[in-house]
Amino acid sequence: MSANSLKDELSAGSGVVETLKNSPYRPMVFPVAAEFTNWRSEQHAWRDSVALLDQSHHMTDLFISGPDAAAMLERLAVNTFKNFGVDKAKQMVSVNAEGKLIGDAILFHLGEDEYDLVGHPMLIDWVHFNAETGDWDVTIDRDPTSADRQGPPKLYRYEIQGPNAVKVMEKVTGQPVPDVKFFNMATFTIAGHEVKALKHGMAGQPGFEMFGPWAEGEDVLAALLEAGKEFDLKRAGAKAYSTANIESGWVPTPLPAIFTSEDTAAYREWVPFGRIGSLGGSFDAESIEDYYLTPYDLGYERNVKFDHDFIGREALEKIAEGPHRVKVTLVWNPEDVAGAFGTLMGEELPAKFIELPKSRYAHHQYDKVTVDGATVGVSLDCGYVANPQAYISLAVVDAEYAQPGTEVTVVWGENPNTDKPAIEPHRQISIRATVAPVPFDVHARETYRA
Repeated sequence: MSANSLKDELSAGSGVVETLKNSPYRPMVFPVAAEFTNWRSEQHAWRDSVALLDQSHHMTDLFISGPDAAAMLERLAVNTFKNFGVDKAKQMVSVNAEGKLIGDAILFHLGEDEYDLVGHPMLIDWVHFNAETGDWDVTIDRDPTSADRQGPPKLYRYEIQGPNAVKVMEKVTGQPVPDVKFFNMATFTIAGHEVKALKHGMAGQPGFEMFGPWAEGEDVLAALLEAGKEFDLKRAGAKAYSTANIESGWVPTPLPAIFTSEDTAAYREWVPFGRIGSLGGSFDAESIEDYYLTPYDLGYERNVKFDHDFIGREALEKIAEGPHRVKVTLVWNPEDVAGAFGTLMGEELPAKFIELPKSRYAHHQYDKVTVDGATVGVSLDCGYVANPQAYISLAVVDAEYAQPGTEVTVVWGENPNTDKPAIEPHRQISIRATVAPVPFDVHARETYRA
């Protein structure tokens, strides 16, 4: 990773968009086995039986403690902190002073004045910067991903999801699962160890995210695998895990709005360029601000509460009045997707390779969505999911094109080709797609065949 700050790299480059589009940094990797069986069966498991996913290695933890921990987090979050007691969690969302999204991550309230912010580095870096440079009485302890850390993580983190998740938990603990509300935590005993478990769902299915000291992780994992045999538990590898967000409707890596506003100038001097990642796709606006999103674009209006003072509140109050773009699922036309693969066998320059199951070839994937040649939105994350046997993506589109059944076109590939390592010589192609709701109903795929 480059030791240069974001500011250094942007100063030496030929514009923000050009610098990010030619960044050498690849999309985030999941440092676990790619497959334990095969990624199709592993995708089916969280719909049909139960899947176990190892989250121990690919997410960053930022442990925050001290008398000012809650006040600092409240200042940085659009979320309310009323009734946010111990053993609760929330999807923390932050914006810049102009109300544009910086990022989101899951915030766990572990104890009095003790929190753990877990997720991709975008929001974690912003909180880390404010804790380090602001006048807050807080202590931070950062545990990066296994790709950036020497030695094991501080915590293991296992997730089980699917119709049989509760049955597995009851068998492994030997007692009924307590009635825990969504995004609340309970304490279990597994293999003789105390285990914290957050109740939440993935791809529309129930489940639990369990964590504890790393030294106890192998015991807990072995117990879960043994208990899961009866219920057709399958371990999900990196390939399957990377697609779970597409079914559930969560966009993991929107570009953070940190490149232009004055309130993020000091942050640009602080954050390493390598943690920003690359920008890819057919969306070709010259201004980096055209890539910015708001919480409303991504369906986070439920998170926004104007009951406290936070960075960006005044701007977001104006944005809240609308209009807003709408987050949708796009179901790509199967014949057009097959045709893209077919170009690999022809004599012409082929289309950009569509890797399966996840096809993101930059950290921040932005593909143009058009109607009659006019840009009406952007496709942000795409891949194949075996449950509906469909190639789908998550997108934000202008409200008038968000009605399910609307036909649009996704422009796939870059023109001109950039210097990212994942880019081979290719030509842009157009792929028809049909708008569908978020999250995607895997049983209604024929309704949305373009």
